Amino acid sequence: MEIKRNEATTNRPQGDRVIDAPYVFIDLPAFIDQITKEKAWEKNDRNGITVFKADNITMVITALQEGAKIEDNMVDAFLTVQVLGGKTRINSPDGDIDMQKNQVINFHPGIKHSIEAISDVILLLTTFNTR
Repeated sequence: MEIKRNEATTNRPQGDRVIDAPYVFIDLPAFIDQITKEKAWEKNDRNGITVFKADNITMVITALQEGAKIEDNMVDAFLTVQVLGGKTRINSPDGDIDMQKNQVINFHPGIKHSIEAISDVILLLTTFNTR
């Protein structure tokens, strides 16, 4: 298996890290600390980091500041949204769902939804493509 790495950038000079290998250890608190201390978090209403990416699965830790929205989102894969901290509102075809730490929602491919940060919120977004 080829080991895949994300390389450092000017915005993330310590960004060199393994994102796919026979196993990938993910230190959630360290990544959360990192994305909430970067300049992107200060300048924008969100920041995120890909922590695992293979052919069919991607995991991204995303921080949204209170009031930030991901609107009219639709993913051509299964999507899991896990709240690691804070509160969020998921707008689904069947109505709104308020979520907090340790709660998870799963979407089948092609289901339109929006995500709104009720407070500063940390999410673990996982997509899984069966194709």
